[in-house]
Amino acid sequence: MEALELARWQFGITTVYHFVLVPLTIGLSVLVAIMQTAWVRTGNEKWLRLTKFYGKLLLINFALGVATGIVQEFQFGMNWSEYSRFVGDVFGAPLAMEALLAFFLESTFLGLWIFGWDRLPKKLHLLTVWCFSIGTVLSAYFIIAANSWMQHPVGAEYNPETGRAEMTDIGAVLTNNTTLVAFPHVISTAFLVAGTFISGIAVYWMVRKHREDAEHKDLGMYRTAARFGAWVMIISGVGLIITGDLQAKLMFEQQPIKMAAAEALCHTEDSAAFSVLAIGELGTTDCTEVNNIIEIPGLLSFLATSSWDGEVTGLDELQETYSERYGATTPDGEEIHYQPNLAVTYWSFRLMIGLAAFSAALALGILWFTRKKRTEMPGWMKTLAIVSLPMPYLAASFGWIFTEMGRQPFVVAPNPTGSDQIFLMTMFGYSTSVSMGEVLTSMITFTVVYAVLGVFWFRLIQRYAVEGAPEVEEPVVRKDDDQSTPLSFAY
Repeated sequence: MEALELARWQFGITTVYHFVLVPLTIGLSVLVAIMQTAWVRTGNEKWLRLTKFYGKLLLINFALGVATGIVQEFQFGMNWSEYSRFVGDVFGAPLAMEALLAFFLESTFLGLWIFGWDRLPKKLHLLTVWCFSIGTVLSAYFIIAANSWMQHPVGAEYNPETGRAEMTDIGAVLTNNTTLVAFPHVISTAFLVAGTFISGIAVYWMVRKHREDAEHKDLGMYRTAARFGAWVMIISGVGLIITGDLQAKLMFEQQPIKMAAAEALCHTEDSAAFSVLAIGELGTTDCTEVNNIIEIPGLLSFLATSSWDGEVTGLDELQETYSERYGATTPDGEEIHYQPNLAVTYWSFRLMIGLAAFSAALALGILWFTRKKRTEMPGWMKTLAIVSLPMPYLAASFGWIFTEMGRQPFVVAPNPTGSDQIFLMTMFGYSTSVSMGEVLTSMITFTVVYAVLGVFWFRLIQRYAVEGAPEVEEPVVRKDDDQSTPLSFAY
């Protein structure tokens, strides 16, 4: 392998690992804030117990998410220094906003929430968890704004003297139409992950407690959590369908070759069929080696153009168009294949959609078996709950793999409607001063460290999930003369 390929593998491994943690933090932070709000408003102890229970799991996930996210920043300046030089004036702005505004908001109010249970008035303490959750959502927005600029560069112009993209309009960068569509899709994904997480653990405990004692006092609490998570899954699922459709239509305009690859559409067609199943050689970029086995007539045209008879441009025609616009060969004279890896784009797109079906099945099962205040569930629901827990994580990861791999061979995809045609190919974004041995060493190191951290993360989540919701007493705010008592973690 060349150093460029290793650098891509390293960034892919660390990014997917980090993103496994991100949606749970975003979604669960808001849902825990809702739980605590329910406790403050009703005074019902079950909401306090659920807040402490899922709050502890949130903290574990957040801590590891921060640790793995820091690595991403360093890679921009090391393996991808040429990329950073080219886009730093634009790409760095939303990242700086994320660090200076969103992350400090998260960390400051998270500390107040953790240690303030017996030091802040109830409503003021509730405000801290809402500020923390708002910070996580803001953080997501700025990160998505930065990534969306790579997908659809706006608000910048190319300076031929410096060879860099330079920002001209920060407002355009932050309100990029790609951002405005991608953000609600990512947030819907986060709530699907968090809803599945809450419901999956609650169903596990419902089945377990019912086997121990059909009248157990905790059954009602876990039923509440399960139904809460189920409704979150259903609402977020509807949001995913709507935002996913909008995102796909926009992507057909901005990155048509990515969407054509996702459907293995070789030639331009009217009333193009949606491919349900296709086979072909793994790793190929040659569309002729892919055979569609099962198709739904006209559906792809409808998804792309809102018309069953709409025209969808195929990969062969797009290859010619891209070659004319952005060059047919590399500086070494090799032909540039603008089609991304077909197997990766095709199957990651379908796995992103298909794996979400587990959450849908779990949500419907919960609402059916807990209707009319019932607390009994069949044993197979426990199995479904456990199996469903990792599925939205995987779906979200495949979604990012599709988004990033489908953009290749660009690291900054061109804006087909822009006048400046700012773009950067991945081969030119890599730092030539970093050797293959250095990249390989860092990639192995990161992979091993991340694997160890992953084991700790899983064991901690499993340990505290299996312990169940703790018995708690309502926090009592200390008096002024009792403030010398050491801070309590309260979890």
